[in-house]
Amino acid sequence: MNLLNVLLMSPQQGGSGGGWSQIVMLLAIVVIFYFFMIRPQTQKAKKEKQFRESLQKGQKVITIGGIHGKIIEVKETTVIVEISNDVRVEMEKSAVAVDLSNATEKK
Repeated sequence: MNLLNVLLMSPQQGGSGGGWSQIVMLLAIVVIFYFFMIRPQTQKAKKEKQFRESLQKGQKVITIGGIHGKIIEVKETTVIVEISNDVRVEMEKSAVAVDLSNATEKK
């Protein structure tokens, strides 16, 4: 016998509320999953997208690779970042991770 046969042969629950309690529990699990997993992820993705769309010339940034630089030019899907004197790198906007423009510099 496999597991499906065993489950199908199990005795029915007594009373008329047995099926409803399972449905309520399943819905509760879905709601909890939504509020603790899906919703925070979508909010984080929306915030990151808004950050990348607001990139401007002159901002100091850190890339996902850890490179510090200053944005020289913003294009549709890419940015040109100056990482040293006359050393410029073109990279995707999605590679920019942190804005350092508002951070206080260490001396």
